[in-house]
Amino acid sequence: RSGSETDADPQTPVLRIDQLDALELDSALEQLLWTQFSQCFQNCRPGLLTPAEPELRALLQLLLWRFTLYSNSATVGQSLLSLRYHNLSSASRYRPLTRRQKWGLALLDIGARWLQERSHSLLLLLGLSAGGAASQPEGGLLALGLRRCFGLVCSVAQIASVVNFLVFLRKGQHPRLSERIVGARAAFSKPDVVRDVSYQYMNRELLWHGFSEFLIFLLPLINTRRLKATASSFVFGGAKTEGKVASEGQGLLNQCGLCGEWPTMPHTVGCRHVFCYYCIKSHSMADPFLVCPKCGAEAGQLNPLRVGVQTCFINRLHSL
Repeated sequence: RSGSETDADPQTPVLRIDQLDALELDSALEQLLWTQFSQCFQNCRPGLLTPAEPELRALLQLLLWRFTLYSNSATVGQSLLSLRYHNLSSASRYRPLTRRQKWGLALLDIGARWLQERSHSLLLLLGLSAGGAASQPEGGLLALGLRRCFGLVCSVAQIASVVNFLVFLRKGQHPRLSERIVGARAAFSKPDVVRDVSYQYMNRELLWHGFSEFLIFLLPLINTRRLKATASSFVFGGAKTEGKVASEGQGLLNQCGLCGEWPTMPHTVGCRHVFCYYCIKSHSMADPFLVCPKCGAEAGQLNPLRVGVQTCFINRLHSL
């Protein structure tokens, strides 16, 4: 008998969370394996693996079962948590699963999953669909009975799985119905196992989520346009000379203060800058406390700009 088998302790009860964590790890590994396998065909035509997806998934699960559960009576998730399957025929000492029990787990888990995914295709193949042999006079009752029997079996299996999980929550053994049927129970692979849980990663995640939620709540309350205009006027306002201000005033009518283009239907909001009507209207509807992005003045009522035709023509020539 190997050393790992003699060190296993079937008497110590395994926590429910450990058994559920092992199942989650196994499911995540199967999904990761399928993702890596499907990426090998990402350059092929779309939907290439769809017709044979249930068979390919079953094949990958069989390969994983062959090199994990069949080899050492433990799945990958159980190995990570220092667990392995124990044969219930021996209660005092550890006894690994027999080949019949291992094949039973593969048949009940992988085979049942494949049969569930292929149930509709199998019914079509046997002519038992709603538009198949059931519509024919000969054998119609037989086809209908077989369909109902198949649906009844699936329903009974689902109900049995739910009942088994409730019993597992009560007694802490056999989280899956297949384990109860074949007589396999999770046991520690070592006599003294201390589950050391590190909360550093969890603390970082909690802090980051709390900080992000705080920012999501705070940012809409901050008027970024006002802050930008105030900072711009504070940094560049005092450095402008009178000549620069005068030369800038000549081009106020030639450029929208928001989009930077020639103003379309020019409007003002109480300051000396001009805006397109659609630009300033959309911004005022989005922000009731809108300020001018150029000077930082509070935006008042929209007023159309009234200038002489000669002034507009001269400004247009200057812009060209």
